[in-house]
Amino acid sequence: MEKQVNRIGVLTSGGDAPGMNAAIRAVVRSALGRGIDCIGIRRGWNGLISSDFIRMDTSSVSHIINKGGTLLYTARSDEFRNVSGQDKALATCKLLGLDAIVAIGGDGTFRGALDLSRRATEVGYQLQVAGIPATIDNDIGCSHYTIGFDTACNTAIECIDRLRDTMQSHERCSIVEVMGRRAGFLALYVGISVGATAVLIPERELNFEHDIVEKIRRARLAGTTHYMVVVAEGAGNTMDISRQIHEEVGIDPRVTVLGHIQRGGAPSARDRETASRMGYEAVKALSENRGNCVVATQEGHMVVLGMEEALQMTKKLDMDRYQILEALTNNCGTLR
Repeated sequence: MEKQVNRIGVLTSGGDAPGMNAAIRAVVRSALGRGIDCIGIRRGWNGLISSDFIRMDTSSVSHIINKGGTLLYTARSDEFRNVSGQDKALATCKLLGLDAIVAIGGDGTFRGALDLSRRATEVGYQLQVAGIPATIDNDIGCSHYTIGFDTACNTAIECIDRLRDTMQSHERCSIVEVMGRRAGFLALYVGISVGATAVLIPERELNFEHDIVEKIRRARLAGTTHYMVVVAEGAGNTMDISRQIHEEVGIDPRVTVLGHIQRGGAPSARDRETASRMGYEAVKALSENRGNCVVATQEGHMVVLGMEEALQMTKKLDMDRYQILEALTNNCGTLR
């Protein structure tokens, strides 16, 4: 017999992303609108283990839709990976009377949610879970878009535009590292948007002569005296790349690592709107007993997928974008 959802917990886990607060707000307000109590779990799965929670109402999520970071804090939990940690988390769920949990984060967050639900079933406790994709890397296989990506791109673009001003003044080469340990979505999107001379991504093996040296030479022949190389953090060591450029071309590059600045700041309109829709759909799915699911975007539409199915899905980088970058830089030296 399916259990009616009367009280849900909401948490954020893994790396923070702009728009997480908008998602929390949507979950809380959508739940209250359906007569469902909502409990905020602080510090991710660690909060369930240590009973770190707060009762949430309309006022507790007022004026947060425009805030970066996460009201509920976030953390990674090694203890939660073990059955003993999951049992502690379930004890908190039982204590609070939680019927469901909305987990906002990435694949690791969803795997933790699914493991908890399975463990609950093993011990005879009904607990539904729903996942909301939030990561600036945009690398969750089941969803074409993840909360935080647009804001992170805009932050990186603004920083690089500022760097370009000083690079142009000194006629230098700038190497900018953006986030993306295993995925180049952010680097490629930003690289096209700023008119980078070259973009390095993990999905494509680096040919130093073709991908960097030749592009700088073509840019110089086209009249450009400053150069912008955007590197995803998983595509190569920026200091080594700088040294090689100096040895091969004879120019003196400057390295800038944007780092966690990309995760901060007020979320963009797209991230606020997407997060709001995802939060609403997650609560709706749980209230209709469609638990153990992930709310995703596909072809511009919201879809609710089974969590097991969602975790098996993969997403490849659209290499058409890279071909566009190649065509424009090969012909013009730089996009700008």
